[in-house]
Amino acid sequence: MGCYIGLDIGGTKLLVAAANPFGDIIKTVRQATPTGLDAGLSTLHEMIREVCDGQEILGMGAAIGGPLDYRSGIVSPLHQPEWRNVPLKEIMQSTWNCPFFVDVDTNAAALGEYVRGGVTCSKLLYMTISTGIGGGFVIDGQIYRGKNGAHPEIGHQSVFYRCKNPDAVMCECGIPDCLEALISGNGIRRIYGKPAERLNAEEWAEIAYNLGQGLRNLAALYTPDTIVLGGGVALGAGDKLLPEAVRVMKENLILTPAPDVRLSTLGYETALWGALVIAEKGI
Repeated sequence: MGCYIGLDIGGTKLLVAAANPFGDIIKTVRQATPTGLDAGLSTLHEMIREVCDGQEILGMGAAIGGPLDYRSGIVSPLHQPEWRNVPLKEIMQSTWNCPFFVDVDTNAAALGEYVRGGVTCSKLLYMTISTGIGGGFVIDGQIYRGKNGAHPEIGHQSVFYRCKNPDAVMCECGIPDCLEALISGNGIRRIYGKPAERLNAEEWAEIAYNLGQGLRNLAALYTPDTIVLGGGVALGAGDKLLPEAVRVMKENLILTPAPDVRLSTLGYETALWGALVIAEKGI
């Protein structure tokens, strides 16, 4: 019958899954991401071999950190320093003799939410709040891309923010007032001196306010039907973050409708599901 293969290639973990033509996952394996490129590729090949179990591979999709060129399949994930200008599409197609597609992990996650996340709408914006912040925008099943195919960086918007330690607000991109600098995992550690899971109620209220301002910007500019939040910070916080952030968003939206905002139902495997969607449907 054959199978589709999805790869979630992260800076700390590798997830590989095989799904049947009906979209049901047959098997998933997980490994820590090796530091070196050769070791990483070798581990991926071993994982693919394990999950496909001798079946014909009908297509393969991958989700990985940017920057990358989704057309040529050349990737240079920021958080994997030894992966630079890697012709991943060429490597996988020549090794496995099947169609191969790759996209930024947050684009793949947005597709995963759109197809498998139980959302029924035309315009879906996915936002991950994790170590950093990223997102993907799907319109009628297609990924929205910017000029020359650029990937919009929603974490690097400027927001009207509150912060009791403003001197610590500095984004890793070099700009001082990015949303990512305020509410990402790295930003939280920098500002509050501790991980997100140790924040108190007052600190969560501050982060929720800043997220709400970011959601307000996204709603005003993109006018999505639904915004889905994923990533460790968002999923770990839950009700400490979401209700107040939505309240702030709605309070500051006047001329555009407020989207539905909810947490991901796919949890930490959103990008993997997206990779399987890409494997089957292409880009």
